[in-house]
Amino acid sequence: MMLSDLLMVLICMIVFILFILVGVAFFTLLERKNLSMYSNS
Repeated sequence: MMLSDLLMVLICMIVFILFILVGVAFFTLLERKNLSMYSNS
């Protein structure tokens, strides 16, 4: 296993985790908007 391979795996893992965090944050924001809309109406 070369150092470049290790770096590529690390970068892929970081990007993957970032995508998950962004997805979860976006989902919670949408849920909050929907909940506030339902409570208003």
